[in-house]
Amino acid sequence: MLIKRLFSSSHAFSSSSASSNLLKIGSVLQQARTFTDDDVLGYSKLTHDANPLHFDAECAKNTGFSDCLVPGMLVASLFPRIIAAHFPGAIYVSQTLHFKLPVYIGDQIIAEVQAVSIRQIKNKYIAKLSTKCIKCDGPLVIDGEATAMLPSLVMEPPNLAVTSS
Repeated sequence: MLIKRLFSSSHAFSSSSASSNLLKIGSVLQQARTFTDDDVLGYSKLTHDANPLHFDAECAKNTGFSDCLVPGMLVASLFPRIIAAHFPGAIYVSQTLHFKLPVYIGDQIIAEVQAVSIRQIKNKYIAKLSTKCIKCDGPLVIDGEATAMLPSLVMEPPNLAVTSS
């Protein structure tokens, strides 16, 4: 059995529902993350996204950015990570994204998922969620909405490891 560490202490999770572990309308789940060169390289290898805006500072500057960009989809990947960490077995149904501002390597990003509506269908729950990524100094960088099918409304503490055979 192989145990892989998925999260490090620099990838903190928090919940506004400290007094209750049940998801309800208005509940907010957050994760802070600072993206590195290695994150961008790993994403590029996995997706074959070789856009020079992510690797060539001169190209990024010629396009009007101040430095290399973190791929927007890499930043947006924080949303399903938050949901799956708190609701193991959740099924991500949909996601809309609006990329507002660039994210640069080294920017600390706070991803936030907030429950907007919840409805029960048989023994599952359909949650509509507001999704946002904000730079730690304030500006909104990604805005959107997700829908997820949850096996339960009980929010579990984020799993720090996963086991596989």
